[in-house]
This record gives sequence, C-alpha cells and structure tokens, in this order.
Amino acid sequence: MTVNQMSAAEVAKKAINKEALFILDVRNEDAFQDWKIESENFMYLNIPYFDLLDGVEGILNQLPQDKDILVVCAKEGSSIMVAEMLSDEGKDVFYLAGGMRAWSEHLEPVKLGELKDGGELYQFVRIGKGCLSYMVVSNGEAAIIDSTRMTDTYLQFADELGVKITHVFDTHLHADHISGGRMIAEKTGAAYWLPPKDATEVTFAYEALEDGNDVTIGNTMIHIHALYSPGHTIGSTSFIVDNRYLLSGDILFIDSIGRPDLAGMAEDWVADLRESLYARYRNLSDQLIVLPAHFMIMDELNEDGSIAKPLHELYANNHGLNIEDEEEFRKLVTENLPPQPNAYQEIRQTNMGKMTPDEDKQREMEIGPNRCAVR
Repeated sequence: MTVNQMSAAEVAKKAINKEALFILDVRNEDAFQDWKIESENFMYLNIPYFDLLDGVEGILNQLPQDKDILVVCAKEGSSIMVAEMLSDEGKDVFYLAGGMRAWSEHLEPVKLGELKDGGELYQFVRIGKGCLSYMVVSNGEAAIIDSTRMTDTYLQFADELGVKITHVFDTHLHADHISGGRMIAEKTGAAYWLPPKDATEVTFAYEALEDGNDVTIGNTMIHIHALYSPGHTIGSTSFIVDNRYLLSGDILFIDSIGRPDLAGMAEDWVADLRESLYARYRNLSDQLIVLPAHFMIMDELNEDGSIAKPLHELYANNHGLNIEDEEEFRKLVTENLPPQPNAYQEIRQTNMGKMTPDEDKQREMEIGPNRCAVR
C-alpha cells in the first residue's frame, strides 16, 4: 500500500475544520503526554518507536479502517520507518513531514477583518505552540506585532500583499518563544519597538514603546496611549488598532489570564496584573475585539481558525476576570501554577540579545506547549 507525507499546514487545516484524523504518535510516552497535536475529532495511539522495531503486527487491530492514519515523531525519520512498516502490512498511511518540529513552527494566517480607512488585519496562528502574532496592513505599509522567530513567513506574506514592513512591535519581553521582531527590523529597516521597562538589560537599540506613543501605519493609527498594562511583565503594553481591536499581549487570553512569575516576580507583579485586568481594561469599550498573544486550548479557536472574542464576552465568561476577592486572585496566579515554559530563562536571555543560539538550539528551546496562562 502507499505511504504519503502530510504537511503541518494540512494537519492544521484538519484541526481547524474539525476533521477526523487518527494519529499514531511514536514518541516516548512522556513527550506525548506533555505535548501533542490536538483537535476535537483527532484520535490517538501512543506507541514508542522502539516498541515497534520488531514489527507492527501487534497494533494493527488498534488502527481504524475508516480514518486517515498519520504517523508522528519528533523530527520525521522514525515516523517514515513506521509508516513503511504499516504499508507493508497493507495500510495506506501518512507521516507528518518534519515531525513535531514542523508542527511547532507552522504559522496559519487568518484574515480578521478590514480596517475602516482601508487595509486589513491578519492573525498568524502558531497552532502547535499556541502563539499568536499580527500584521496590520494599510496603504502599502505593514506593522508586525509579537512575531515568532519564523521571520520568512511574515516577509513572504508582506511581499505577496505588496506592502513594506515599517514597524515591528513586541508587547513585552517574551519568555516562552524567541521573538523575530529584531531580525525582521534588521532585514527590512523597520523600527523595532519594545517597552523600556522590559528592556533594561537588552544589548541592542530599540524604540521606546511607552504611554503616549501613537504610531501610524498607512492610514491606520495604533493607539498605545493609556494602555500600559503590567502584570505578565513589568513593561507589558497593549494596543488598540483602528478603535476596534485590543491586542492584549500576554495579559489577557480568551479562556485564561497571564501568569506573572516568568521573571521571578510573581508576588511583586500580582497587584499590577489585577490592576490591568480589573481597572485599566474595565475603562475600555467592552465592544473591543480582544486579540491575545497566545491561546491555551483548541476550544478557543473560532470556526475560521481565529482566536478573538469581544471584551464583554470575556468579562462574562473568563474566570480570571471574575474573582472579586483579591486574596483568592493572588492565590490563583501565584500558587499551583502550571509548569514554566521549556528553557524560558534562556529564551528571555536570547530576546535580550545576551545569547545567540543557532537554529537547532532555538528549536530545542521552544519545544513544548504554551505555558503562559493561568486558568
């Protein structure tokens, strides 16, 4: 029978469209339990590759007859070998091209809407890692917000749209993924903006992202005024785009809120986090569409694959926004937190410019799920 590859982009489409897929994951059990490809209608069987070296006959009765079968491993090689063994047993199967490494790096662009003075807003969904980044396009110019290290995706997308990247922003100093903002700025000549309170140890020049800055992209104004929103980091800054969209960084997610402990300052920053969520954001229009920098679970995806909800819906349904007792809130965000992101200290050092790991090391540092949220 046949063995075909399935790309991370094809798997992402299946996940977004809630299609059925059977995944045979041949990584070790601890890796599978920590992080896997997820979707509502995906089914799973985890059998480590080394348990299949003597043959796959013992698992044939555990494989479906009526669903696509995708074999997954860390980098690709082991999944190809298992897929070939299954093919020899009469199965039509796929393997994930590039393995979980490719799944971690895939960015799915989703158009969020038109801007009122012309232009568009796009969200880039890093579905395997839970990262979200954005491109604001207006009158031949573009701004990128919270970019990943996969910079070619943004550059190629801008080329396809025929626009020039003029500004790059990070809402805060990221601890769970390596920012591509500085590299994009270097490649395009764009201005790179970073909150100065998060940049006290950086080794490079940047534009200070502070209250009172209003940056124009083509015909569109990105309002930063009065949106200093500390809590996840001391410099965390939100954006309002086109008086319609609230880019909340890692302060507020659709189903959760940001954690304040990734710089070792949880007890010091918990009050800032509450002030940002319960006071600063409360003063904004509740009709704003919240666009976070991460998502935590697949249930947060809309039908079109976007992650976005009106602020009033979050105040109605997000548990982290409805804790009246301050002590209970403090305990939520300082105790019983999920594990910290893989290599987060090294990632912070890299985003400060203090480390310059090669590409393989960067991939290794980022492996694993999103862990920026408290839920």
